[in-house]
Amino acid sequence: MLRQPGHRFFFKVTEVEPLPEEEQCEKKNVSQPRILIAGIGNIFLGDDGFGVEVVRRLSGCALPEEVRVIDFGIRGLDLVYALQDRYETTILIDAYPHGQAPGTVSVVELDPNEAAEPSGNFVEPHSMHPMNVLRMASAMHRPLKRILLVGCEPATLGGDEGHMGLSQPVEVAVERAVKTTETLIKKILESDPV
Repeated sequence: MLRQPGHRFFFKVTEVEPLPEEEQCEKKNVSQPRILIAGIGNIFLGDDGFGVEVVRRLSGCALPEEVRVIDFGIRGLDLVYALQDRYETTILIDAYPHGQAPGTVSVVELDPNEAAEPSGNFVEPHSMHPMNVLRMASAMHRPLKRILLVGCEPATLGGDEGHMGLSQPVEVAVERAVKTTETLIKKILESDPV
């Protein structure tokens, strides 16, 4: 019997000692997180690591318990599955090249209906193109709710050889993106239009 796997994980009642009352924590009635903050990007491609750095800093902030902050990096499939967890709002944080000055922080609301339209092969588990991730999540037949993007115009995406570290204008923009995300969280939880 001692050779059976898992035998050491079972305890007799007499072997378990409860914590003293003063050390026991009162169990809070924690509700399902309503907001997912998803940092995405590749730290080996220069400013593509913007989302990862913003989420790292947000993790050190005191945020409401309704908010869940996760660094997804390049794990697109993990984000697809996280989007199935019925968050009311998902805030993606990523580099967002769209022709502005490097370091420009923008907030864009993505259209979940656009994500539902198929566009070829979108199964790239280690690629984080946000629309491909949203298309894949939508294909799993769970309706996507509100999706926001806090994006930053990159100065460089690392070139052919890659590059670690953010450019100076994007490094400066990180704190702006943290403040912008905190403001969005507050407005969402107060049910103000964003």
